[in-house]
Amino acid sequence: MNLAMLARRLRRFGLPTAWLKAEAEAGRLPCLRAGQRMLFDSEAVEAALLNRAGKVVRGD
Repeated sequence: MNLAMLARRLRRFGLPTAWLKAEAEAGRLPCLRAGQRMLFDSEAVEAALLNRAGKVVRGD
């Protein structure tokens, strides 16, 4: 999904689109670059955010 879609999906975290973009550009949020676009796996981003918040995320 693109950045706008990700921001809508993660609205409950209260994170602005600009912050998500800056974190992805800095390599602190997982994303795939496709030319100028950044594409995201929302589950991977959510897991990274929870991990940064100190919550353990385990795969099944």
